[in-house]
Amino acid sequence: MGRGKIEIKRIENANSRQVTFSKRRAGLLKKAQELAILCDAEVAVIIFSNTGKLFEFSSSGMKHTLARYNKCVESSDATVDVHKVEKREHDEVDILREEITTLQMKQLQLLGKDLTGLGFKELQNLEQQLNEGLLLVKEKKEQLLMEQLEQSRVQEQRAMLENETLRRQVNELRCLFPPVDCPLPAYLEYCSLEQKNIGIRSPDMACNSEIERGDSDTTLHLGLPSHVYCKRKESERDTHSNDSGAQIGIL
Repeated sequence: MGRGKIEIKRIENANSRQVTFSKRRAGLLKKAQELAILCDAEVAVIIFSNTGKLFEFSSSGMKHTLARYNKCVESSDATVDVHKVEKREHDEVDILREEITTLQMKQLQLLGKDLTGLGFKELQNLEQQLNEGLLLVKEKKEQLLMEQLEQSRVQEQRAMLENETLRRQVNELRCLFPPVDCPLPAYLEYCSLEQKNIGIRSPDMACNSEIERGDSDTTLHLGLPSHVYCKRKESERDTHSNDSGAQIGIL
């Protein structure tokens, strides 16, 4: 007569539970050793009793087996993560393709193409969108034109200010350096012509020679033109000759 099937549940009796633990632990470790030997497998068994005692068996060393186990778990987790990332990227690509298709269809509709399947309300909304877009384009165009006009005005004002500054500088230079060439009076021009006809040097030439002989310092100090200085010299000579005649008459 065979043994009856034992119900798998917690053994309430502490002594029976300890005896059963010892027997089954030994049997499990023996089976693990046999499996490793017979099948050339790497087997590791870790057991903790209810009192906290450790029992272990490893055919290739517990640390080596645990490192191999962790590596396999990480690779499997990485594989699962890679599959999740690929699936998510594939879903995003599908969503983007649908959005691109929708945008292309809307673009064609805005260009007045591919209007089949649109109802009256949809066409009315499309017309309203086009009108609003056209108004925005016109406003932007007017804004750009006004900005260009304002820039042109600023440049014009700048050019006017520069011209006014240059004109003021020219006037200041003219005031600092007045023109030297002045027209001769009519009687001086006549005397000069007569002297040229008879071969006599003109007063200007005489004055120039006198200036070269030593009167240049006086002319420079007075700051007078040469013909004015010559005229003054002639008047001084006339005065001197009159004074001499008067002295002779008195004598």
